[in-house]
Amino acid sequence: MIDLFSTPSILWLVFLGTTLGITVGAIPGLTGTMLIALSLPLTFSMEPVSGLVLLVAMYVGAVSGGLISATLLRMPGTPAAIMTTLDGFPMATSGQPGRALGLGVGASLVGGVVSWFALWQLAEPMADLSTKLGPFELFSMVILALAMLAGIGDSTRARGLLAGSLGVLVAMPGMHPASGELRWTFGLTFMNEGFRLIPVLIGMFAIGKILQDLTSKNGKVEEVSGNDSAWISFPVWLANTFNLIRSSLIGTFIGILPGIGANIGSLAAYMAAKRGSKNPEKFGNGSEEGIIASEAANNATVGGALIPLISLGIPGSVIGAVLLGALIVHGLQPGPLLFRQNPEAVYAIIGTVLVANVMMFIIMVGCAKWIAKLSSIPKKILFPLVTGCCIWGAYALNGMWFDVLVMLIFGIFGWQMEKAKLPLAAFVIGFVLAPIAEENLCAGLMASGGSYLPLLTRPISLCLLGTAVLLIIWKRKRKESNTDHPQS
Repeated sequence: MIDLFSTPSILWLVFLGTTLGITVGAIPGLTGTMLIALSLPLTFSMEPVSGLVLLVAMYVGAVSGGLISATLLRMPGTPAAIMTTLDGFPMATSGQPGRALGLGVGASLVGGVVSWFALWQLAEPMADLSTKLGPFELFSMVILALAMLAGIGDSTRARGLLAGSLGVLVAMPGMHPASGELRWTFGLTFMNEGFRLIPVLIGMFAIGKILQDLTSKNGKVEEVSGNDSAWISFPVWLANTFNLIRSSLIGTFIGILPGIGANIGSLAAYMAAKRGSKNPEKFGNGSEEGIIASEAANNATVGGALIPLISLGIPGSVIGAVLLGALIVHGLQPGPLLFRQNPEAVYAIIGTVLVANVMMFIIMVGCAKWIAKLSSIPKKILFPLVTGCCIWGAYALNGMWFDVLVMLIFGIFGWQMEKAKLPLAAFVIGFVLAPIAEENLCAGLMASGGSYLPLLTRPISLCLLGTAVLLIIWKRKRKESNTDHPQS
């Protein structure tokens, strides 16, 4: 592995892939999936190892780059950066954009390194563990994640659950995962696949934010100013050691689970950090712990998602599915045989995760001062550019103007949700989790002959559901306690 990455050409590919990934991840409307899918044909003429190094570096960079626009513009460049907007943007608007970026980048590095270690040491045994989780366990895990929606940001429990429920409702149109029947399509063929995530995400966070800025405060937008350093002192990281490790482990484990991905990983780590914090009231208002938890977890899902990909040939994320195609195109067989027949490809993937994370840290910290200036671009220039990128990104997804229309409609919807103080993050997470929950529940019911009993008779499923119930009860008791003992 060391010999491979001592080659200048390989290091150049890692640098190129990481830089391109960061750039694309930072632009609302463009995604790492899109970048890797468009770049895949370019690797056909390359050696398999070189092609994999480039694509995996893009993966790492894209997930990391999402924090830039999430922090400076409150527009998550990637779905995984949704939770980062809750604290990164408030910290940036308080005059500390450099510190917000520094915390996110440093946490991303730690999360990436922890998941790389798991990928290196625990690929096969952890992949075996993930196969023991059936559809009922995955459904219960999503229910647990939905239970965490209450209290996201500074919303009340009711507002968080309402926003999450609206997200679940919007996810219903399209094809039923079990029967294949169409529902809520109103006879429109372009509704057969329902509302796609990327147009909805772009609309809610990018277009909605632009509309909010243009219509609030007499047309004045919320400015991000400050020239602070992105270099975070060691005592800060020392004080957040437990949060960093816990969030990284959560992200790594959830990344291993097929079809779950970084969205749940960052949510679970964020809510765990909030519950374990001595200052939970700061979450949603520029909390350092919140930024660290979200970014450590979503970067950790990268290494975690690659574990079942190379060990079992099962992609743990959408990008993982594209990388699976890349392995097959280059004549490599993912799974146990990959370790025996093409160990150099395994070492290339594992090594790239580590080297790309280190390069990501150097690039983003070194360029943080210039990156932060993105927020000082005049809005009359920035808004048309962002809007153009959003329109292009929504259209390029499937070449359909319907997706652009969806983006605009959900932009207006997100703008109105902000006015009603309903958390956008809860809505989008509900929208993302609903299909995963329904698909796994239907698969479980087909396997059990229509019986719901395995939800309670399978130990892991029961534990997950019990934890969800306890979280809801605990929140209610804590709320009653706060009511009985108001602050003086």
